[in-house]
Parts: sequence; structure tokens; C-alpha cells
Amino acid sequence: MDVNTTAAHFNLDGKVIVVTGGSRGLGRAMCTAFAQAGAAVVVSSRKQDACDQAAADIADETGQTCVGIACHVADWEACDRLVDAVYEKFGRIDVLVNNAGLSPLYESLSSVTRELWDKVIGVNLSGPYRLAAVVGERMAAADGGSIINVSSTAAVAPSGSELPYAIAKAGVHNLTKGLARVYAPKVRTNCIMPGPFLTDVSAAWTDEVKAELNAAVPMGRSGEPQEIIGAALYLASEASSYTNGAVIKVDGGMAYEAG
Repeated sequence: MDVNTTAAHFNLDGKVIVVTGGSRGLGRAMCTAFAQAGAAVVVSSRKQDACDQAAADIADETGQTCVGIACHVADWEACDRLVDAVYEKFGRIDVLVNNAGLSPLYESLSSVTRELWDKVIGVNLSGPYRLAAVVGERMAAADGGSIINVSSTAAVAPSGSELPYAIAKAGVHNLTKGLARVYAPKVRTNCIMPGPFLTDVSAAWTDEVKAELNAAVPMGRSGEPQEIIGAALYLASEASSYTNGAVIKVDGGMAYEAG
């Protein structure tokens, strides 16, 4: 067995990777893994201090170039500034990971305000659309690249407690399939569909919620953040050179369909 040959398929040396929602949770796990695989990583989230701290920690841990650039992805002008800043510093983007997301609580469907609706759609769908459109166009005009969208099992199994979020994530699936055709053959666009993961968000889950989730997942538990890494490295690297338009479930078997 030649471990080095196998590992070479996932080598990201020289790649420039941008991850939104990268300062914590699944985004932070992906940023660290990309840096460990040799990439220069741009950590992006709403707050600059959080981006800077995460980038510094990852750089110290991995020895790779890692910078933080704040961006509120619901603001299209901010999205454009993020892209321009990365191209000014690195000259290109090889991989874009649209990971930023949020799902605010509400009492009932009729209590959802227009402000909450616009916020959820803006962060979970409008932002990924704008970033993927702008970056994908530049990638296609240059040497190509990989766009990785991050959705949720809510996209295919929505509930009343997260319906605006579920609608937005279903849109991310459609966005993925459309971009896979628009920017091919030089750009691959795929999606990771996570189930429940034990990130900082899960700290607010009650014991009842945790028990319900464990019962719903065939593997009997929620995922650990590092368990997203395999799918992320696959889609970011040449190991996935013929994978395009796919929705990859990383959910312990929770959802019956991939979108």
C-alpha cells in the first residue's frame, strides 16, 4: 500500500481556498483541514476579530498562510469586496466554500417577520448565489476551480421550526445543479448536505432535542465537526475531478434523498 500516492489525490498545495462562515463550527473544521492539506486559506465571517483569531490559530497550527477577511454575505457589495480583496492578495481563488448560514428561532410560521425572512434568505441563499456567480465567472475565465455549497438535511426534510431556512437550503441545491452546467467544464460545483453536528450551535439543544435527533439518525448520534472533513477535502481536490452537480449527504443516514 502506497499511502503517499493515495494522499496525493487530496493534495491542496498552492491552492487558495475561501470559506464563508469559517471562523467556527463546520467552517472552522474545513479551514483547518484545507490548511493541513497545503492550501492558503481565507477565513471569512461577519466579524473581523473572529476571522483574525481563527486565521491566526490555524496558521500557528498548520504553518500555512491563513488570513481573515470579514464579510456579511447577505450584502452583495460586501461579497464583491471579499472577492476583490482575495484576488488582490492572491491573484486567484481555486476553491470557494459557501458555508455561512443561520436559522433564527420563531414561535410559529405566521409569526415570521419579513425582516427574519429576508435575513435567512439573504445569508443562506442570496449570498451563496452572488459569491458563486462572481467567483465562478472568474474561475471559468482562468484555470477553473471548485465551488462547494453547504446545505442541510432540512432542504429535503423540512420542519415547521426551520421552514425559511429549509426553503433557502433547497434553493442551494438548485443553485448547485444550475452552476454545475453554467460554469462547466472548467468549474465543478457540488454541495455537501450535513445532518445534525455537535458544533457550538448544538450547545443550545435541550436533552429532548438531542434525544429526538439521535433517534432520527440511523447511526444513533450527531456528527463531530471533523467528520465533515472527508467530503470537503474530496470536493476541494482533484480526487473529485469528475464529480459535478452532486449533493453529498453527510448525515449519518438521516435523510432519505440527496436533493
